[in-house]
Amino acid sequence: MRLTQWTDYTLRVLMYCAATQGREQPVTITEVAEGYGISRSHLMKIVQELAAQGLLETTRGRGGGMRLMRPPAEINLGAVVRQTETDFHLVECFDPDVNQCRLSGNCRLKGVLGSAINAYLAVLDGVTLADLVDAPNPKMLAQPLIRRSTHDAKPVTGLPLKG
Repeated sequence: MRLTQWTDYTLRVLMYCAATQGREQPVTITEVAEGYGISRSHLMKIVQELAAQGLLETTRGRGGGMRLMRPPAEINLGAVVRQTETDFHLVECFDPDVNQCRLSGNCRLKGVLGSAINAYLAVLDGVTLADLVDAPNPKMLAQPLIRRSTHDAKPVTGLPLKG
């Protein structure tokens, strides 16, 4: 499974906003675009969609920008990925409208791949935006990957350090 560029950029915008949450000035699209080396026009569409979903508050004009509408701990990565990804059909047989596979009745691959997607999403469901930007908790570092694995994540290049 590979995330689309749209989802990747969506997560970057949210992480950037979460990491800068305590500052006086809101985050600007230009700031995020320059920080990550991403097209400003592409980010404008993403920010518009995040605002429509109720994740970002946006203000136009001088001194404007964007801020998270909810605390980072209330923004679940699994939910964000489900909203931004359009296709979880790893193979043809996942989509009954286009399935032409002759093995569908006897094949176990669909079940295995379905379990893999469910496990993938279950890990994301256990992670919030706060987990991606807050300082690591030493107790969490010793826990297995499936439990809040993001605490041992490496810093993201271009993401401002919180503080």
